[in-house]
Amino acid sequence: MLKVAYDPIYAHPLPEGHRFPMLKYELIPAQLIHEGIITTENLFSPEPLYEEIILWTHDETYWHHLRDLTLSPKEQRRIGFPLSARLVEREIRIAKGTIDGCYFAFDDGIAFNVAGGTHHAGANWGEGFCLLNDQAIAANYLLNNKLATSILIIDLDVHQGNGTAQIFENDPGVFTFSMHGANNFPYRKEKSDLDIPLPDGTNDKEYLELLKQILPRLIDQQRPDFIFYLAGVDVLATDKLGKLSLSKEACKERDSFVLKQCIRHQIPVQVSMGGGYSANIKDIVEAHCNTYRLANDLYF
Repeated sequence: MLKVAYDPIYAHPLPEGHRFPMLKYELIPAQLIHEGIITTENLFSPEPLYEEIILWTHDETYWHHLRDLTLSPKEQRRIGFPLSARLVEREIRIAKGTIDGCYFAFDDGIAFNVAGGTHHAGANWGEGFCLLNDQAIAANYLLNNKLATSILIIDLDVHQGNGTAQIFENDPGVFTFSMHGANNFPYRKEKSDLDIPLPDGTNDKEYLELLKQILPRLIDQQRPDFIFYLAGVDVLATDKLGKLSLSKEACKERDSFVLKQCIRHQIPVQVSMGGGYSANIKDIVEAHCNTYRLANDLYF
């Protein structure tokens, strides 16, 4: 059964006027249920995460300021959201949902988190709507509990996974691969194990050819026993914050290729959804739902 982490808090942690970026988290499961791709039995609501597990990834001082709502105004501006207890709770539930998804992926090959992909959060900072780095937290959880020894993080959001790169810059157990817009946020990039910066306007053919050249070779070289996939849809030409020019069809082919590589090598994969900022919410939801449709067809 395709298992999907979702909690209503994903969609409603913010005051009025800041909610548009969160609408997709409510609309994605609703659309999938409407189509019959999933039922409510596929959804699971994660509990909050223990502090001990957060501190395997994030700096203690940063976490305590976040938890106690004592981040400086400058630090809050870097995050981009007004800080609140509910927003912090949302982040720790998202991280727990990604960890829980790993266990489902071990059983079923794949699992999803409707939210997640909070890859701009570094060990001691939040940035770009990201407070805690869900896939980094989950990767460290797997390593520390000896559930995996070699992890590959495939980050195909339009923005570089700078926080993830910083967290694992000296960790041989996690290989970070980010294929992103060269001129997109963040403007100060960190160094992933493999960065593929793309020029503005990169189209379907150019993007897919590069991915199909790189990913199979990377998997053969690294031989991961677990994969985290950040399936951002801000690569779309319609995205307000992205500078690439992909169609929804190419975004779907991208996801299909990644998942088929995981299947071919029998590597469990946890998928977090990452960014999507098209002006029309239907474009965002449709592109994200395509990833679930593919997973349902390929795995179940």
